[in-house]
Amino acid sequence: MKKLTKLGRYSTFVVIVFLVTLWFFPMWRIDLKAPQYPGGLTMTIWINDVKDDVDVINGLNHYIGMKTIHKEDFKEFVYLPIAMVSFMVMGLLVFVWNRKIGYYIWTGIFTILGLFSFYDFYKWEYDYGHDLDPNAPIQVPGMSYQPPLIGYKKLLNFEVLSQPHIAGWFYILAGILLVSITFYEWKKAKTK
Repeated sequence: MKKLTKLGRYSTFVVIVFLVTLWFFPMWRIDLKAPQYPGGLTMTIWINDVKDDVDVINGLNHYIGMKTIHKEDFKEFVYLPIAMVSFMVMGLLVFVWNRKIGYYIWTGIFTILGLFSFYDFYKWEYDYGHDLDPNAPIQVPGMSYQPPLIGYKKLLNFEVLSQPHIAGWFYILAGILLVSITFYEWKKAKTK
């Protein structure tokens, strides 16, 4: 089995450092703006919590029949930190083992984890925006309130912007680095 290049081997530490940011910064942010809230409202999603204007957003969403948002309702806030720590430990094992195949597997696991995370987030947003209380004070026939997975969307009189936050960008950079180094290692293996 072929060994990693120095670049490949030491990139494991860069990926781990990028992922450590998940404990210090939010992963995602959803901004809402409306005439009655000119300063806007923000909800930030961390690796293990949801913060900022959540109580205000919950109060508003009650009127249109959306469920309230509480940290305790998200099993992901328990599983995601465990998954990320496990993934970082795997990175240390890849460094010690120093084999290309280990790096390829590590990248594959990250890719699957990343795709599953986006799917899970989309599913949560879909359920949150479509599973409405039929007894809500305000009802607009045919209207759903699913926030965008990423990007901009107009929901009634609210403009909603959903995008990665600092740790989310580092998570994305970790994925780009893993895929780039995997491709680099594979090309290097072909030329030897």
